[in-house]
Amino acid sequence: MPRVPRPTAPTGPDAADEPDGTGDHYFTASPASPAELRRLEVRLGGRDLTLTTAGGVFSPGRLDLGTQVLLRTVPDPPPSGHLLDLGCGWGPVALSLALASPGATVWAVDVNERALDLVGRNARELGLTNVVAARPDDVPGDVRLAALWSNPPIRVGKDVLHAMLRRWLARLEEGASAHLVVQRNLGADSLQRWLEDAGAVTSRVASAKGFRVLRVDGPGTIAPS
Repeated sequence: MPRVPRPTAPTGPDAADEPDGTGDHYFTASPASPAELRRLEVRLGGRDLTLTTAGGVFSPGRLDLGTQVLLRTVPDPPPSGHLLDLGCGWGPVALSLALASPGATVWAVDVNERALDLVGRNARELGLTNVVAARPDDVPGDVRLAALWSNPPIRVGKDVLHAMLRRWLARLEEGASAHLVVQRNLGADSLQRWLEDAGAVTSRVASAKGFRVLRVDGPGTIAPS
């Protein structure tokens, strides 16, 4: 099974992982115009890549710290089956999954049309034919997940976040796991308690740079709301 190469981000001072102050990166952005597209140098899958981003998505100017921590600490993804990047943004997690597991189908799921356009552009540019950019309701109901990796959108609020996690964690296959990265100051520990109270077998597998990586073993007893 291929190793997941460790990512690096562009050097320079850390900036807030927000979409240029627009505040709309979760729900409202439409696909970017050609004039709005920008190029970003990043290392993913053991390769130095130049990918396309744009304002109106999460962290368009760099590989954010949370995603860096997640990709440094997750185990190798399964070589086949259905893999999910929940809240894909411009695609660093989905692209990493696809590079590591070319025999798998990688679902890059987001509600933001611009994010889906960008991850699709980046997958095509890399020649990755195993990435499917999709809205949540476009993923067939019979798809069961061999792995789920996510830097989830904490700022949508607890009710929305909890409903999202219930929906997708319930799709994990027997023996499969989800890995979630959450900033400690934005409620990583309280999210772990909620998951445990909801019946999900949850453990903290890494902690770095103010972020926790939580492993949720599935399918457990958590059920969609």
